Formats: sequence, C-alpha cells, structure tokens
Amino acid sequence: MNCNYITIEREYGSGGTKIARRLARECQIPCYGEEILEEVAKRKGISVERMQQYEEKATNSFLYTLVMMGRAQAGNSDMLTDEGAIYLEEQTEIQRIAMDGKAIFLGHCASEALKERKGVVKVFIRSGDSEEKHRRIAEDYGIEEKDIAATQKFYDRKRANYYRANTSKNWKDFNNYDIVLDSAALGTDGCVAVLKGLLA
Repeated sequence: MNCNYITIEREYGSGGTKIARRLARECQIPCYGEEILEEVAKRKGISVERMQQYEEKATNSFLYTLVMMGRAQAGNSDMLTDEGAIYLEEQTEIQRIAMDGKAIFLGHCASEALKERKGVVKVFIRSGDSEEKHRRIAEDYGIEEKDIAATQKFYDRKRANYYRANTSKNWKDFNNYDIVLDSAALGTDGCVAVLKGLLA
C-alpha cells in the first residue's frame, strides 16, 4: 500500500504526540496537531484557547451527533453551533493541508476529513501499562501525582466526546483503526519503527 497520510488518535499519556513528532522528523514530512487549531483560530480571529473551549463543549449525546452531522452534510453552516462550525473549519483545513502531500495528523478527527483520499492509515496509540502512562504524564506535562488520574480522565473523555460528537463512532473501538499500538509494550522506538515502515 502506498501510504500518504497517517492519522493518529491517542490516549492521554501514551506518548502519541512524541511518537508522531519524531516520526515526522525522521521521515522528513510535516506533522499537524495544534497547528490545525492555530491556523483556524487565526482565520476566524479568535484565540486557540477559545477554540479549545469549543472542543471541550462537544457532547457525546447521540442525538446531538445526528443533528450536527445532518446540518453539516446539508452544507448549512449557518445552522451549526459554534462547536460544529469550528469542527467544519478544522476538517476543511486538514483537507487543504493534505493537498500539499504526505503528512501526519494528530487528532481532530483527521481520518474523517481524509476518508475520501487514498493512502490513509488510521492509527490509535494506547498504553496498556498504567504505571508507565502515569510516569509519562508526570514527566511530559509536569502533573503532580495526586492530579494524574483526574487529568488523564478529563483529556481522554474530552477526546472521546469530540470524536463521538463529530463522527458518531466510539473513539476506543479499535475496529475504527487500521493499526493499534501499545506504547508501553513497544516503546517510542518500536512505535516509530512500525509507522516509519509505512512511509518508506
């Protein structure tokens, strides 16, 4: 298979962002995560923090999802909530970026934006070792031990709700992905090696 794009969803504390950034450096292709938010925020004239607040307001209500997807498919952006409008802007930005060539995308339901394109590999990165995950969260984000569990739960729930609200799919249903990697078992090196083979 000719792999042109890798989309990555990841558990908080799995090291997925580090893996994606390192993969991009070694393969000399761009990686987009927060850059998508930054570009949309600049275009809309609002702050990245405000964008993140919109994402946090996304709900996992199935009824909400049906309404939002129906409006989006009808092309009526005026009827969308602020959260729905931001999602469409992000999807448009991902599609625009993809026109420039091979890339890695972190989050933002990128696989949905690229579902009509060829050469897309959908990846989920998890960590099966809770101790390893907690260590990463403490080291990478400077979270105090007493706050780690709550912080992890908050971000995983936020990502799951955003994914569900905008795709109607379960974020942790591994049937949605082509590859599921356990960063605790494989390590950063192992995960990068697996994904690098796709882009060779």
